[in-house]
Amino acid sequence: MKKGFLLAQLLCLCVLLCACAPRAAEPVKPDEAQLTVVGFSQVGAESDWRLGNTSSMVQAFSAENGYRLILEDAQQKQEKQITAIRNFINQGVDYIVLAPTTENGWDTVLSEARAAGIPVILVDRRIEVEDESLFTCWVGSDFRREGDTAARWMEENLPETLRIVHLQGNIGSSAQIGRTEGLMAALQKHPGWELVFQAPGDFTQAKGQELIESLLREKTAFDVIYSENDNMAYGAIDALKAAGLTPGRDVSILSFDASAAALRLVLSGEINLDVECNPLHGPRVRAIIEQLRRGETPAKYTYVDETSFDAENLTEGIIVQRGY
Repeated sequence: MKKGFLLAQLLCLCVLLCACAPRAAEPVKPDEAQLTVVGFSQVGAESDWRLGNTSSMVQAFSAENGYRLILEDAQQKQEKQITAIRNFINQGVDYIVLAPTTENGWDTVLSEARAAGIPVILVDRRIEVEDESLFTCWVGSDFRREGDTAARWMEENLPETLRIVHLQGNIGSSAQIGRTEGLMAALQKHPGWELVFQAPGDFTQAKGQELIESLLREKTAFDVIYSENDNMAYGAIDALKAAGLTPGRDVSILSFDASAAALRLVLSGEINLDVECNPLHGPRVRAIIEQLRRGETPAKYTYVDETSFDAENLTEGIIVQRGY
């Protein structure tokens, strides 16, 4: 009996101690009403670069950082972006972030955003509008400079006589325009450079592979593939390998974006040059919004510092630190 009585007392004591013990603090959830609402119209998810860009935005505009992000994927269609912007206006967002599909056709919808008093920040690609006050600012890459960088590398590292295949991105996008302009200017300077093929690969691996496979079937001879992004370069590499050719040796490959996977192909010698295009714009855009909230005026145009990589300057350590 004594043992039973003692056991009952111990059980009561344990219950009492558990009831009195301090509970683990639950994380404080941000008040939805206090969050700054950002509507982001993204081009799509066509490439590793685009996925990295979206991820950067999602991380930057988290609830923990004081934001609520409304993300709309346009699936490469401008009409979907225009609809998204109008939805953002109707929802009364605080800021609109736009990664435009093409450069033209934005005047009307951005006028509507301005009338609603909502600042519009452009990322990655630029636009052509009659009145530049329709958008607050832009942050992104100097795509013509990227094209010039690739052309200069060819001048310094490849023979004077070249047969070039040009895989373009989405026609009318800023990246396509700038990188194409860089190559076209170089072709004018070098009579020994011949453009044997040029077509849009839409920044996708499947289309890049399809175009190169077609050229190989037709027995078109070429020395260089100038691919306007990494994903098209991946497709080109797959097509060359299937045909028994060695990428980077039998055919030189120049690419753009410099994602981690592509840079490892630079290390292995399958891509000869990769020109950087940094997608991690989330913190940059958040810094701009915080400037605006303080009543400051951000720079109208902000170019990201970027470089290029070949076998001479690239290491595994650089790839590991890049973050995309």
